[in-house]
Amino acid sequence: MVYQDLKLRTKAMAVSVIRFVKGFQRDRVAEIIGDQLIRSATSVAANYRSACRARSKADFINKLGIVEEEADESLFWLEMTQEVKIGDQDLLPALMTELNELVSIFSASRITAKAGLKAK
Repeated sequence: MVYQDLKLRTKAMAVSVIRFVKGFQRDRVAEIIGDQLIRSATSVAANYRSACRARSKADFINKLGIVEEEADESLFWLEMTQEVKIGDQDLLPALMTELNELVSIFSASRITAKAGLKAK
């Protein structure tokens, strides 16, 4: 998968999360969880975009670590919506699958990049 594909995929995931959160009821808990979920999901896309413009291999690895953390945090907030029954629960499986896949992709990419850095 090339950088451009992942840029589009992370952005599409962020848009899907925003649409999911727009369907939340309006109460304090839903607003707090929704805010956190939107922040972390959009951060995945924004930070991946930043990683693609890294100035060095070490910078790329560092930024990719942030992307991985934000994707995992987004997954956490989705799990919270599931636990407290916020939002359209029918949309959760696809969102959670996508974020699980993204966490795996970024984790593997970071490990591979790190190994390549050490090999030099």
